[in-house]
Amino acid sequence: MNLTSIDVSTMFHNIWNMLSYDPENPLIFNSGLFWVLFLLFLPIYGMLKSRKTKMMVFVIAFSLYFFYKSSELYFLLLVGTSLIDWFIAKQIHHEPTVKMKRFWLTISIVLSVGTLGVFKYSNFVIFNLNELFKSNFQPLDLVLPLGISYYTFKTISYVVDVYKGKIEPTNNWLEYLFYLSFFPALAMGPIVRASHFLPQLKENKAPSKSMVYSGFWLVLVGVIKKAIFADYFGQYTMIAFGSADGYSGYELAMATIGFAMQIYCDFSGYSDMAIGIGRMMGFDLGINFDFPYRSQNVTEFWKRWHISLSSWLKDYVYIPLGGNRRGKPRQYFNLMATMLIGGLWHGAAWNFVVWGGVHGVALCIHKMTKKPLDRLFPSDNKIVIFFCWLITFIYASFAMMLLTADMSTAWTVITKSFTDFDLAYVVPFFTARKMWCYLMIIIFILHFVPKKVYELMSKMFVKSHWIVKLLIFIVVVQLVIQFSSEEVQPFIYNQF
Repeated sequence: MNLTSIDVSTMFHNIWNMLSYDPENPLIFNSGLFWVLFLLFLPIYGMLKSRKTKMMVFVIAFSLYFFYKSSELYFLLLVGTSLIDWFIAKQIHHEPTVKMKRFWLTISIVLSVGTLGVFKYSNFVIFNLNELFKSNFQPLDLVLPLGISYYTFKTISYVVDVYKGKIEPTNNWLEYLFYLSFFPALAMGPIVRASHFLPQLKENKAPSKSMVYSGFWLVLVGVIKKAIFADYFGQYTMIAFGSADGYSGYELAMATIGFAMQIYCDFSGYSDMAIGIGRMMGFDLGINFDFPYRSQNVTEFWKRWHISLSSWLKDYVYIPLGGNRRGKPRQYFNLMATMLIGGLWHGAAWNFVVWGGVHGVALCIHKMTKKPLDRLFPSDNKIVIFFCWLITFIYASFAMMLLTADMSTAWTVITKSFTDFDLAYVVPFFTARKMWCYLMIIIFILHFVPKKVYELMSKMFVKSHWIVKLLIFIVVVQLVIQFSSEEVQPFIYNQF
């Protein structure tokens, strides 16, 4: 009797520890706990789907728990933000004068950007003040709340769109909180616009069988990208960038390409899972990646990479600054300002600012040279296409390195890659890292497979017998087990 009591007590204690806040084990899509909870969540969600208010309350509760598991009581910050901006949007809509509308808009943007600034950039400012004035201000003990960079952009776009008259504010605060906290897109996007999401919520259509199965397919694709490709590439990248002085230029160049593919598989894998889960719940979250490493110039790259962010920056930063409407010099200034803001959005460190800057420079150069280069080199020439792609890929890869390496490491990697690049390392590198090379070849091939092939595969999966779906699921699980490391690897963009 006592033994049973002890066992039950221990069991409940372990369950409580698993479900309570643990900063070392956040609730992320590639964790076993999330999928256990999601499998419990899904049938309840299905039963409540037709009862909209109850469904919204249930999903909001799950979303806020998802937030709590990563940021403890900071989930209240999201609730507070939703209340303030929901109220302000209604005020903007009902105000009769432009002056008062602009007043409320300014308050909303100042509060949103100010809150993001306090949590994300306070210690960055303190560090630089200490460096500049040789002072000794102590860093603040702050936790970066889950997804604050993403939901801040969502709430800004909502209030701005209400101000511009593009959408009407929702009268139901629960709808707005549902949109802002929707857990598939909470941690790392996509940054779905209210104009796209809220009409779907108002309709509240039940997901079709096709949506559920195609969503499940996207989840499996995302798991493969993250747990197999991204995490495996990351093992070598972490070692090489961690001691760059001890590696040759060729090895560091391979690590750079490896990280470029790692961050693509990591982030697009997350996006696939988020979009897939949303689709299984009956919501279309759009598209966030469109094979960016196929791009033949940096402008095209930013139309394919993190599409929800790049389009947000275009609509709410670049165009309000003047876009390309005020002459070439102003356009280049607007591009640089937008990309610097985009870089700083990624993180509070100078390497992120430089990352934005190098993309801004590349965009300006492309705008400057596009017309004369188009006249010199025919765009349908395969050799020209190849070299345009190669230059863009190399540039984007070395720029991506700045998202993980500090400035000193980045400089070492760049200089050694271009001054100590020896093809004599090709065979020894392949011999030592065969699986890495095989996976790199596979991901390159997969990246250039025509989109219609992927669409056909998705349709075939949707139409297949449930036994086929089960077998595919089992194969994916086995592959993940074979390639998995000892610990669940967090998503790279989770820190942004």
